[in-house]
Amino acid sequence: MTVAGVGEFGLIDRVTARLTYGESCLLGPGDDAAVVAAPDRRVVASTDVLVEGRHFRRDWSGARDVGHRAAAANLADIAAMGATPTALLVALCIPAELDPSWAEELADGLAAEAALVGAGVVGGDMSSSPIITIAVTALGDLGGRPPVVRSGARPGDVLALAGRTGWAAAGYSVLSRGFRTPRLLVEAYRRPEVPYPAGAEAARHGATAMIDVSDGLLADLGHVAKASGVAIDVTRDAFEVPRQMRDAAQALGVDPYSWLLAGGEDHALAATFPATATLPPGWRPIGQVAEGAGVTVDGAAYAGPTGWDHFRRTE
Repeated sequence: MTVAGVGEFGLIDRVTARLTYGESCLLGPGDDAAVVAAPDRRVVASTDVLVEGRHFRRDWSGARDVGHRAAAANLADIAAMGATPTALLVALCIPAELDPSWAEELADGLAAEAALVGAGVVGGDMSSSPIITIAVTALGDLGGRPPVVRSGARPGDVLALAGRTGWAAAGYSVLSRGFRTPRLLVEAYRRPEVPYPAGAEAARHGATAMIDVSDGLLADLGHVAKASGVAIDVTRDAFEVPRQMRDAAQALGVDPYSWLLAGGEDHALAATFPATATLPPGWRPIGQVAEGAGVTVDGAAYAGPTGWDHFRRTE
């Protein structure tokens, strides 16, 4: 069976039958547009795209894994604004010869990840394409709070992190060398574990700036430093190298700190807080904000790559 055999509307029926919509969805798929509640009267919106061969490989990840990753990349952006995700819209472009079960399993992954935050997939679009492309738009609610933006960091602030870094990058390195273990690292690449509630908690505890770590901690902190007009220094000793990561790094001849400091796709949240603030549960200090510009590690420029750039590297 192929997508061409099922047809566009048949595939839509098969996919939407597997979705749940979340409490914020007032009207789901079936009309020209969905209707989503916006109690705050403001809507936080973000969009991201995953392209086969660039962001994922079907021989490395199942369709359900890809669904989790596609949803996580967008839901994390909403959390990084201090908001609570409410809904996802998904545009899916796939080859006509693809087995429709792949799209169904993708929907399962999207729905399962969205359900972690009480959201759902409320609509989207489908089209034929020689390359699988998944474009996701996430919506969120601020709950009456101002958004936490990148430009709010101030000298004297504490830099803190919620979630983990380096695990997905380590898993990518393992897979790219043709291995499938350590399994914990490979699974971290396939399905990130995002600290979604930490975003709203950071906002409630007075976070001055925040960002989703998607392209590498140092690279993403560079966006905060530039937007805020400050310098950010990361403390290397704040990061413990897990045993599985240490063993994999030794086997592959890689400095594990290159994963921890520059690896992306774990979707940790990095934020700055006033020095007098009490960090929320799940957040740990990893550095300081000071006068100046740029990002350093232990007071010095970092010698290696700082993160991912879609137009300078190929997968």
